Amino acid sequence: MDRDPKRLDAFNYQLFKEMARILEKVERRLGEKLFLKGSRCVGPKCAAVRRAYPPGLHGKKSGRRRRAGSEFGQLLREKQKLRFLYGLDDRKIKRYSREAAFGRGVFTENLLALLERRLDNVIFRLGFAESRRIARQAVSHGHTTVNEKTITIPSYQVRSGDRVAIKEASLSSGHFADLEARLKKYEPPRWISLDKNKKIGTIAAMPGLNDTAVNVDITKVKEFYSR
Repeated sequence: MDRDPKRLDAFNYQLFKEMARILEKVERRLGEKLFLKGSRCVGPKCAAVRRAYPPGLHGKKSGRRRRAGSEFGQLLREKQKLRFLYGLDDRKIKRYSREAAFGRGVFTENLLALLERRLDNVIFRLGFAESRRIARQAVSHGHTTVNEKTITIPSYQVRSGDRVAIKEASLSSGHFADLEARLKKYEPPRWISLDKNKKIGTIAAMPGLNDTAVNVDITKVKEFYSR
């Protein structure tokens, strides 16, 4: 098997570019900026801005608007938005939805709390990673700790009082090359406190409905799985 680092780097770069194109098509198909590619989605380079029409041969039609679609299509669209936003497959979204439905309180708040409390999402919300996809990779590769213990499970559910951090030895890796500069102008959501110097975040409270800034109609997600 070829182990040449240069060839492996070239392969990984091409794989990254291909994944980037796929994510761009997802946003264009859903007609929504989901910030799947981190800071690139903020500026004019975002594909959803440059090509604000569905992908495919017949996507670009002069004056053509996106159709509202059927009732099922609208439910599916909201579920897909939530799925791609958090980078999860249908099985996991369905499991979280079932758990939220049987939990105490309101379904919408329960579901968003379960998704927001995932460790990979917390790493993203703390500004330690530019996207949830990168955050998931950082967790899986053992770069993060919870209460000073290495956790490699992206779906790990944090609790109030937990301290989430980046390993000191990992700060020099490519994942966090520009972390210092990014954190200077970043503010996490109010349910997380962040020590920018020590690169440590503390879960101050459970995330509320107004803390998530998720542009998804969660009630439609519930309807989708209640059919």
